[in-house]
Amino acid sequence: MHVPLWGWYLTIGLMTVALLIDVFVIARRPHVPSMGEAGRHLAFYVTAAVLFGLFVWWEWGGQYAGEFFAGWLTEYSLSVDNLFVFLLIMQSFRVPQRLQQSALMIGIIIAIVLRGIFIALGAVVINAYAWVFYIFGAFLIYTAIKLAKGGETDDDEYHENRFLLWVEKTFRATKEWHGPHLTIVEGGKRLITPMMIVILALGTTDLLFALDSIPAIYGLTKEPFLVLTANIFALMGLRQLYFLIGGLLKRLVYLSFGLAVLLGFIGIKLILHALHENNLPFLNGGEPFHGVPDIPISVSLGAIVVILGVTTVASLLKTRRDARLEASSASSVDSTAGPGTGER
Repeated sequence: MHVPLWGWYLTIGLMTVALLIDVFVIARRPHVPSMGEAGRHLAFYVTAAVLFGLFVWWEWGGQYAGEFFAGWLTEYSLSVDNLFVFLLIMQSFRVPQRLQQSALMIGIIIAIVLRGIFIALGAVVINAYAWVFYIFGAFLIYTAIKLAKGGETDDDEYHENRFLLWVEKTFRATKEWHGPHLTIVEGGKRLITPMMIVILALGTTDLLFALDSIPAIYGLTKEPFLVLTANIFALMGLRQLYFLIGGLLKRLVYLSFGLAVLLGFIGIKLILHALHENNLPFLNGGEPFHGVPDIPISVSLGAIVVILGVTTVASLLKTRRDARLEASSASSVDSTAGPGTGER
């Protein structure tokens, strides 16, 4: 896949303009978006991603378009898991609702920059050392096992990482909110605000998630251009998704299991690919394992859609059944209590 230099500049430039428009609008009018507003913006980003994938199909063929769509869906599904942690961060720091958009926006920009660095480093390592696919595959399978053992999604408390604790100990901070400002001058001294801490929490948390998502998408495509654009499109719609499905997240009780299956599948795909192109001297004399299948992108894309679909449907069916059982139990208690048993 040959992407001219101007193609890189144009793509990154257009995405930067879209982000700057978002930042400008939010900075001028901090507010809690309505469901309609969040839905329209999310539909715009999803449509833009689909159109971009169709452009890739027209320009470079169905193989690369399939790789983009598989990568984009994978990053989006992993981002939904990020949203649950973002909710915990907002609750932990008691971020005012009207400032949550600003915090998410700046946190997402930080995440895009950090992921861009990760993607560039990943491309360099993969081109220089093909055996790194063994490491990526093993890491994803290990992560999948950890997720599966975690069970159903529940309300855990957010614990600040070491970097945040260091920031809070090193820099003077105020506990009062000052709108979207990251620092203020008080008593002649520069202080950081809670907004700065929240943004750093969002950015560093996403960086930890990138340790899973970047190897996962490199298991679907080795094209840095597709890896970068799939990540950016997934992150650009993340803020709207946060406000749109905040309540739905608690109903996706099987999300961890679904993501575990997804990461496990990609991990196995990576190891099979590594065996197919093996060059390690202590394995098969440094020769590729020609009998090992290399899972095509069409199968990968279909598997991703099925895994995400089954996870969503199963989660919604379970929460609906649990709600019916809870309502039936409450009704039974009320009926057995009978009349005249209330307080006097």
